[in-house]
Amino acid sequence: MINNYSKKVKRELRELAAQAYENELAFELKKLEKSFVEWRNGSISSSELSHRVHRHETSASKSLYKKYNYGDIHLNVAYAIVTGIVDEQAASEDLKKAIASFINFYQVAKDDGDIKAPEH
Repeated sequence: MINNYSKKVKRELRELAAQAYENELAFELKKLEKSFVEWRNGSISSSELSHRVHRHETSASKSLYKKYNYGDIHLNVAYAIVTGIVDEQAASEDLKKAIASFINFYQVAKDDGDIKAPEH
């Protein structure tokens, strides 16, 4: 479906998808950072920290990698806009018009409580 977009919109989709991936990965890494603080404070063992790092790598990190590298880019960007993963103001009017039906889909789902923004 990306072939139906102008070059400008395709480029912007790729840029916003990359930004969304970085932002979501940063959210997940902040959670992992808390585990390192707990480990340094002696609240958790080295083996527990290792387990959490492994869980991050095989769960959150892997899931995000697949989502943004193999998923539908227009769906990922629409989701990121609606949930605030990327600032809506970062998207041009041309882009928002091109993926309006997907933005609307996610907005309805958000309004119905079916999706929510990732926790920061």
